Amino acid sequence: MKAIIATLSLILFAVPAFAVDTSKTYNSGILVLLFVGFCALLIIAQLVPAVLALFGLTKEAAKQSGRKTVSAKN
Repeated sequence: MKAIIATLSLILFAVPAFAVDTSKTYNSGILVLLFVGFCALLIIAQLVPAVLALFGLTKEAAKQSGRKTVSAKN
């Protein structure tokens, strides 16, 4: 009985999925590739100044927190 159950489970669950033929993975032309590259270039061009500004603000905040304020009392 165990052999029959094992055989049926292998038949039912070990068959390949007939979903999509994956022999062709990239079917787009050079224009699509250039468009995606241009979009990536735009994102990087906006990301670099944002990271530099964030670094500058963090550096300035660390410098400000290191200073001690002296208040003069009369």
